[in-house]
Amino acid sequence: MSEPTLAGDSAPAAAPDPDADLLRRLRAGDEAAFLELVRKYNPVMHRIALNYVRSRSVAEEVVQDAWVGVLRSLERFEGRSLLRTWLLTILANRARTRGAREARTVPFSSLGDDHPSVAPERFRGPEDQYAGGWVAFPLDWSTLPEHQLLAQETLAQVDAAIRALPGQQHEVMLLRDVEGWSAEEVCEALGLTAGNQRVLLHRARSRVRQSLENYIEAA
Repeated sequence: MSEPTLAGDSAPAAAPDPDADLLRRLRAGDEAAFLELVRKYNPVMHRIALNYVRSRSVAEEVVQDAWVGVLRSLERFEGRSLLRTWLLTILANRARTRGAREARTVPFSSLGDDHPSVAPERFRGPEDQYAGGWVAFPLDWSTLPEHQLLAQETLAQVDAAIRALPGQQHEVMLLRDVEGWSAEEVCEALGLTAGNQRVLLHRARSRVRQSLENYIEAA
């Protein structure tokens, strides 16, 4: 039972679940609702699984196992989180377990990543009067023609840069900037602290921006 709300309590109401109708239909045994849910979330679940296992075929197995877990656990889902957050939590747990069983050597968290988000040579050295400042400022994308930024090959470059991100940087940017999830949802689904989520997202965005800058400047 939830705690009563005090008079004058200004705590914001929880955001409505965008999949509330699908959940209602699922509980009613609607098979079409399950297929719709799979079509909606299977791609992002597959991309997340690939961060933990070696091959696409194993990732597909992990995703299928997660869907089985969803069906088996549906009656116990109390709606304390969004349905999609619950789905990704189940998927992430199974992917981590499978990855550990495969003894994967790539670290799951990229917080300790030794590669800089921005190339060191873009900053002034310690002997410079303005040590730590930019040698050359980043490209101002607002000066570029809109059609160039929206070109299909540019979007493909962004997607490739996101896919190339290490571990949890890829997961966080995929969910935040591609799928449009809130920071709170991502933390819950991936088991991250708010601080870790912010660091991972900052590093991911820096890497993708650098990759896109290199691409645009070369073009």
